[in-house]
Amino acid sequence: MNSLAGKIAVVTGATRGCGRAIAVELGRAGATVYVTGRTTRTTSSPMNRAETIEDTADLVDAAGGTGVAVRCDFTSVSDVDALRAKIEAEAGRIDVLVDDVWGGDPLVDFDSAGSPLSRYWGSSLDNALLLVHNALDTHLIALHRLLPLVVKQEGGLVLEVTDGDNDDYVGAGIPYYLAKCGVRAIGRALGAELAKDNCTGMTVTPGFLRSEMMLDTFGVTEETWRDAVGTTAPVDFAISETPAYLGRGVAALAMDEKVSRFAGRTLASWTLMHEYDLTDADGSKPDFGRWMAEVRDAGLDPEAVDHAEFR
Repeated sequence: MNSLAGKIAVVTGATRGCGRAIAVELGRAGATVYVTGRTTRTTSSPMNRAETIEDTADLVDAAGGTGVAVRCDFTSVSDVDALRAKIEAEAGRIDVLVDDVWGGDPLVDFDSAGSPLSRYWGSSLDNALLLVHNALDTHLIALHRLLPLVVKQEGGLVLEVTDGDNDDYVGAGIPYYLAKCGVRAIGRALGAELAKDNCTGMTVTPGFLRSEMMLDTFGVTEETWRDAVGTTAPVDFAISETPAYLGRGVAALAMDEKVSRFAGRTLASWTLMHEYDLTDADGSKPDFGRWMAEVRDAGLDPEAVDHAEFR
């Protein structure tokens, strides 16, 4: 596998969570990373969060890459046009595009198990439509404007980021399900479309993500997160992972000269772990897919299972 030194990467939704970690890990491999999102040190967060794109860019720099923070609201075509013009003027191309825009969390009230507090028909229709707009229209806008910079040369890589590696319904609500399935569908289509230009399109997903927002939701920190297992968080949180886990997987894909073999597929963090022998930030190897198959789907009592066997 080759270093990403000299490569140009763009990460949408890079303010926090997987987007931030992916940007950092691409930077660690040597890439110049355009860190994009809505929240800056001078503009407030629509998600009511403290993280900013400048913070992410600083982390990219600290990891050894070059971080370029660019404020961009991906619901705004003019914003994305301005982003494209900046990248085209400064770099001329995009080698790796990671489409991680989300913005749907404030629009659905979930319980601690991840289920909506209201049935779809008893919830806000405006919120449902806005969730789908934030989660899918943003991806279509980003791709429409940025893909021309990817296909200018052979070997470009485009990664859609979703939740889950299949289209099974897990009870997270109809709008959320549509959004995440839609992203996987975009990845499948990109796999076919970009192959015509000798580029690769696909989708990736984390497992149970221990993001900044999730830690806050469960009232713990990265140092105390195990205290939430079975208390403020479901038992499945024992198999959670940091955003760096998927970030490392994305960096491995970007450095893989034979990445086209995965075109159109959705690969999970645990699949990438097995493929590239990756570890999470703490050295563990969470396998949330195996946990779901061997514990949840098998009907076992998750509290009676040794969680360490799945890390």
